[in-house]
Amino acid sequence: VQLQASGGGLVQPGGSLRLSCAASGSIFSINAMGWYRQAPGKQRELVASITSFGSTIYADFVKGRFAISRDNAKNTVYLQMNNLKPEDTAVYYCKISAQASVLSYLNEYWGKGTQVTVSS
Repeated sequence: VQLQASGGGLVQPGGSLRLSCAASGSIFSINAMGWYRQAPGKQRELVASITSFGSTIYADFVKGRFAISRDNAKNTVYLQMNNLKPEDTAVYYCKISAQASVLSYLNEYWGKGTQVTVSS
């Protein structure tokens, strides 16, 4: 299973970005999908996650600004980020919990990350 994240970049405060993360390879089913971020000198932290049924969880610091969604047909998870702040600057990683085959256990897979920089 491979994850390819895209959509990061440089944006001014108050701007928006949309991150995408597509899973490919041997995939039988995907359970939860999520986004994490890691700023320099800080630990990686959960930003948002979404279950296969569409239930979502958000970190307090993004509630009302970010929205997570998924397209199960495309094995893709999205993160719409609005009203970005300088403190949102970080490398954003996607993670999924998935079965590679019907006989596999659920495993976690991480993408390589995409840089988001919020600066004027």
